Amino acid sequence: MRADLRVLSDAERATVHERALHVLATVGMRVDTALGRRLLAAAGAEVDEASRRVLFPPRLVEEALRLAPKDFALGARRPAWHAAMNRGEATLVMSGEAIHVVDGESGALRPSTHDDWLQATRLIDALDEIGVYWATVEGTLPSATPLAGWVDYNVQLQGAFSKHVQDSWLEPSWSPWVLEVLDIVFGRDEVRRRHPYSFLLTPVSPLVIDRPCTESWLALRGWDIPVAVLPMPMMGSTSPASLIATTLLATCETLGTLCLVQAAEPGTPFIAAALPVAMHPRNGRYASNTFHPMLSAACTEMARFYGLPVMGSGSGTDALGGAQAAYEKAVGSLIGMLARPDLLVGPGSLGGALVFDPRQVLVDVEMFRMSRHASGGIGVDDGRFLDDVLARVGPGGSFLAERSTRAATRDGEWYLPALGWHDGVAAWQEAGRPALEDECRERVAALLASHESLPLPDDATRELAALRRRALEEDGM
Repeated sequence: MRADLRVLSDAERATVHERALHVLATVGMRVDTALGRRLLAAAGAEVDEASRRVLFPPRLVEEALRLAPKDFALGARRPAWHAAMNRGEATLVMSGEAIHVVDGESGALRPSTHDDWLQATRLIDALDEIGVYWATVEGTLPSATPLAGWVDYNVQLQGAFSKHVQDSWLEPSWSPWVLEVLDIVFGRDEVRRRHPYSFLLTPVSPLVIDRPCTESWLALRGWDIPVAVLPMPMMGSTSPASLIATTLLATCETLGTLCLVQAAEPGTPFIAAALPVAMHPRNGRYASNTFHPMLSAACTEMARFYGLPVMGSGSGTDALGGAQAAYEKAVGSLIGMLARPDLLVGPGSLGGALVFDPRQVLVDVEMFRMSRHASGGIGVDDGRFLDDVLARVGPGGSFLAERSTRAATRDGEWYLPALGWHDGVAAWQEAGRPALEDECRERVAALLASHESLPLPDDATRELAALRRRALEEDGM
């Protein structure tokens, strides 16, 4: 029997849905893209051009939900890798856009660089538990020339990471260049068939669909690129000050943006990715999901209510490391996993996602593995009761030498840790009192030294080089 978490009852989910329909029909959302407003008006929304306010009648929401595919997979450049959506079998997604990193050698905190981005991308490519890319740190563009730098980034990304790429940008004119990179690496038909690339849309709380990000996605239409919609209402700041109100707002923003996506390109694969958070009431700062991981779990449940694939949040913390980060991340990771999303965000981030620590990636992956094992619950098939073994060994006996014990260590009955110290005090002292931080640092270095990213084909490399030359010409170089 597997372990599941339940935050909202069936009746409570239905109540959130009915209230969301009411908010969307009477309050609506501000849609800052004129193209988006035209598309919504054509689909049946009520649009006020002066205020940019859009009202969504319930029938429009229901039609958008009907159009959104419920069964698809995210693909990748790596052969045979894929993540089936709507199965609740989560793969990790990197947390993104940290402005600081913990230096791998000195342990000091410093601003992130392009080299940090490249190393982080190679590191997550080496870890099978992390299936989806986000830009882990700032400093992604390797040069100051805008278009050539953007092409360089996308080419380096495809060369360094072979699993699923999910990305976002605020310059619509960059979108055609992304499509050209994808066409060279995969071919348009393969992009449509395998979904190796998805776009992250981020409505602005409360109730705003912004122009730059949205129009960047609109420029990708025709390629069947999946969209993940990530509202981040912050309870007490950009959301009303209650957990259920924040869940409601996140649901409204997800559904309103879904209407735009399906109006723009009916049948677009859609992932509900609401990651609501809370303001720290003592200082007003962003607190990630540190104190209220149930918020993400509730939004995961609402996505399941609609039959939509879902991305949730796991190991958030506003700590900068140490025991505080450990216990905050552990609670969030377990609750996030028990809610059973398809994608789970969070490894490697500290300080409210402003700091990236490569050592923390390994710790968070270990917590993910432990949480995944816990979510599997307890197997209760007849072969696991072992009452015949109990009868044979009898009172006062030992099961250590039993064949069933040996078999169970290999069939998943035990969780076998991949990190940390798991022996006695004397052995630990004899080993020089090893510390987890040192083990993680050494493993990160070993992974980066040994991992070879899947190379791009030679013909694709030549075509990408020609694309870069065109971009340089556009830059006036």
